[in-house]
Amino acid sequence: MISLEKLKEIKENTKISHPEKLEPTDDIQVKIALRNCGVIDPSNINEYIARDGYFALYKVLSEYSGQDVVDVITESLLRGRGGAGFPTGVKWQTALDYDVDQKYIICNADEGDPGAYMDRSILEFDPHAVLEAMAICGYAIGSNQGYIYVRAEYPKAVESLKIAINQAEEMGFLGNNIMDTGFSFNIELRLGSGAFVCGESTALMESIEGKRGMPRVKIFRTAYKGLWQKPTVINNVETLANVPVIINKGAKWYRSIGTEKSPGTKVFSLVGDVKKSGLIEVPMGTTLRQIIYDLGDGIEGDKKLKAVQTGGPSGGCIPAKFLDSSVDYETLKELDSIMGSGGMVVMDENTCMVDIARFFLEFTCDESCGKCVPCREGTKRILEILENIVAGKAQEEDLDTLMDLSELVTETSLCGLGQSAAFPVISTMKYYKDEYLEHIRNKHCPAGTCKALVSYKIEDNCIGCGTCKRNCPVGCISGEKKQKHHIDQDVCIKCGTCLSVCPIKPKAVVKG
Repeated sequence: MISLEKLKEIKENTKISHPEKLEPTDDIQVKIALRNCGVIDPSNINEYIARDGYFALYKVLSEYSGQDVVDVITESLLRGRGGAGFPTGVKWQTALDYDVDQKYIICNADEGDPGAYMDRSILEFDPHAVLEAMAICGYAIGSNQGYIYVRAEYPKAVESLKIAINQAEEMGFLGNNIMDTGFSFNIELRLGSGAFVCGESTALMESIEGKRGMPRVKIFRTAYKGLWQKPTVINNVETLANVPVIINKGAKWYRSIGTEKSPGTKVFSLVGDVKKSGLIEVPMGTTLRQIIYDLGDGIEGDKKLKAVQTGGPSGGCIPAKFLDSSVDYETLKELDSIMGSGGMVVMDENTCMVDIARFFLEFTCDESCGKCVPCREGTKRILEILENIVAGKAQEEDLDTLMDLSELVTETSLCGLGQSAAFPVISTMKYYKDEYLEHIRNKHCPAGTCKALVSYKIEDNCIGCGTCKRNCPVGCISGEKKQKHHIDQDVCIKCGTCLSVCPIKPKAVVKG
């Protein structure tokens, strides 16, 4: 079995693949969860050890009791990075307190938010961080079995995990009698088929048990009765990736980063109408302005910022006026949004907020498992109203129905998917109600994106070049050469091709 001396020898004699990437290229980011991503070769366990890998596991096995480990995690105030922000130490303590013959650890790697790839990147580029953290958690609560629930559509992550598990077993970090301490811990992979609802803890456990992935009624916390009705700790990938660093550097160090109630860092997938998209990791409390303009380099095309949507498809849309708000659990809640797993969608001035709400409701409606009536039927009715609004078929009283349904679904749905499904509607109704009214009263989309409420026409400065006529996919444009052309509104499909190809400046084709 590997000794501390051997670990130190490997660390001293191993060169990492990309030492030049150790430090962020800006003054804002702090890498904890992403500390090894892009720095080490994920298929080489020695490079992970060279970055202090498995030293935390050795430390807890040789110096700490299970309660000592839980105390450190509790003191650190590490909160779940999968969305809810539940204190990790409280979850571990609950499982530790139950004296039963079997307990389980589950890593929730079922990352399903559109445009989000935080957890996938950690699994692909730093899988040992998750394995080490799961072993530490297993020792802390008295568990000998862990499962990683990962999407089958992440083949690179799955392959990376398989390699890492085999290497950890060969070197004695997983398996029986780890480091001659008498502690045994094994990890198995379970592949999900891509259902968004399986990111919910009880639906995930149902899937691991071989059943259809549908949420359970939460009579008991999963830390008391979870997988096969045994105490189960479920943490997501990013949460676990923080654990070895906290053990090595201490709870006090971790709490020195971020805010008082939300310490540490958070990984975000910055996407949308931003010049520089990608993964970032910033201390909690970093402002939206710093994230979008300092790290993201501002809005694409130097347009104005309209909104930021945080928390994935179930998050709220935050207006540009709150650009200097800090990103932490408490502040986002006050703004009617959520942290979620870390998706952050930037939207420019040409975004229709009604259509954005419709887009996300369409996603959650499709992903509803159908078990409870509020989510199964409520999301459909909400989506119907939104589709009528963007089609110019809604009445003003429909807005009252829309809010009543949104509140009903939020308050009565069985699981977190349904309980947060209406957040995009609630937040856009709060901050952008004027856009809803404009769609209904004037049959007009201010952003010009709702096709049913948009029309294209050719202005008097048309030179009759025929470019729009030649490119129109349905042939709805007519006119003689060097004369003003005309669009047949009854045939036009409102694709916008005529506007995009018009060579005149200012454009002869306008959208109204």
